[in-house]
Amino acid sequence: MTASVILPDLTRLLAAGSQEAEKMLAAARRGVFDLVAVDGKPDRARLDEEQFACHGLAWLATYVEALRQLHAYAARMEEEGRFGEIEQLLTQIGAGEYLNQISGGIQMNQTEIVRPHDLHIPDEVHAAFHTKDVRTLCVEGNTPAVRARLAQLMAEQAGTASFGDSGLDETLSQIREQMRRFADEKVLPHAHQWHLDNAYIPLDVIAEMSELGVFGLTIPEEFGGLGLGKESMCVVSEELSRGYIGVGSLGTRSEIAAELILGGGTEEQKNHWLPKIASGEILPTAVFTEPNTGSDLASLRTRGKKDGAVYKITGNKTWITHAARADVMTLLARTNDAPGYKGLSMLLAEKPRGDDDEPFPAKGMSGGEIEVLGYRGMKEFEIGFDDFEVKAENLLGGAEGQGFKQLMVTFESARIQTAARAIGVAQSALEIGLQYAQERQQFGKAIFSFPRVFTKLALMAAEILIARQLTYFAAREKDQGRRCDLEAGMAKLLGARVAWAAADNALQIHGGNGFALEYPISRVLCDARILNIFEGAAEIQAQVIARRLLDGVN
Repeated sequence: MTASVILPDLTRLLAAGSQEAEKMLAAARRGVFDLVAVDGKPDRARLDEEQFACHGLAWLATYVEALRQLHAYAARMEEEGRFGEIEQLLTQIGAGEYLNQISGGIQMNQTEIVRPHDLHIPDEVHAAFHTKDVRTLCVEGNTPAVRARLAQLMAEQAGTASFGDSGLDETLSQIREQMRRFADEKVLPHAHQWHLDNAYIPLDVIAEMSELGVFGLTIPEEFGGLGLGKESMCVVSEELSRGYIGVGSLGTRSEIAAELILGGGTEEQKNHWLPKIASGEILPTAVFTEPNTGSDLASLRTRGKKDGAVYKITGNKTWITHAARADVMTLLARTNDAPGYKGLSMLLAEKPRGDDDEPFPAKGMSGGEIEVLGYRGMKEFEIGFDDFEVKAENLLGGAEGQGFKQLMVTFESARIQTAARAIGVAQSALEIGLQYAQERQQFGKAIFSFPRVFTKLALMAAEILIARQLTYFAAREKDQGRRCDLEAGMAKLLGARVAWAAADNALQIHGGNGFALEYPISRVLCDARILNIFEGAAEIQAQVIARRLLDGVN
């Protein structure tokens, strides 16, 4: 049976499929460029007018990069003797599905489907795409028989760290296993109740995370951290988010704060703050967003007026995660009258820890909780500042007007980490859905035996593998010191959609029970929904990707 469903010469087919997809992308870039170009370069107004085509281009480019990384993964696993049956099934299903979508229509979301003609791909290019190799993957790579065999293997391997080899080296695999054990023992048994109670993640859990090095993962050893790379951050974030997205996201604020200080801080600031962040002695939070601004940081209005040895902060911030229990805020404020981004500065604003009774026991600071569907455990807040004082020595880098530039340095890592969190949530949905499908009996047998059930699970697993490899690739690019804003954006864009699809399908497998709050999948669905919104909503992310792609056309 195995020989009949696994395609012969699979790695070569994956390479060929990826190459043909790249030709479609090249034609799409030219077609969309011609739509938006004025005087030989992309025009901002035209980019907005042709948003559907531009965002479609971003999605096509994401699919092409995903296929490229899927082939790279297969080639690497084959070379290392790790390309077993389940890995082969996952890759050919994923490649077959994505190639079919490239030809017939890519789902940007449930209702917006971008097709080749939307991207002004010439008919002859679209026709030439359907080579013998591409047709083989499209027609034979993702058949009911292939999905049935994959589902059988998944059922036999239920409870493993992932379906298929993740491609990690020995060190990262050990880190993954350690974090998985922690999540299984200390997080998963309690996560759903924390969610239902809208409770904070207990401080003793945070203390154990500190001991494991979660908060100092990528901080250099000279500042008390572990000095590991962004790929390790992905592994840790993924496994902790599989347990509970709130736990997986605790490290995000430390990661952002540490990267801000490493990239833009003075030596004194690095020596003072980084060891405390690495040890978990202090918990940071990011205070950037303002009401009605969203991703438009150039329009921020919160002011920081220099007054002797302090800056006095006045203004309002919103969607601030873990604000009450944080010890320091990376606070973006306008410190001079320069227009747009030029007037923004980053401040390391110390504050006392608050609690539910008194969230902000600090002079000049007030606020309240924003009640949310999911992504609980740290709580969201709106904050008002009224002459709140920050030491002038805590101006990041010691120079005003550098805030936006300093923040931009963190965007790649933040989006890579968000993609990893998305993979963890997707993996959680898959595991919950699989367990329920195996246990739930209808018509005298487990519902897992029904094709519309096991197909959902098989496709979840294939897409998780794709999103994981794309995310790891972006992380490795970051670790090599290469610009990776494009790859990071793609990983976040795809990962968020994969997480939502997995959660939605896992809930569907539960039927009516999935709609009951007592079942954990209801929580996972709520948690998955935020991933398409924060760290740049999908539409913003697609716009950024499209601009990069079109800037390179001439």
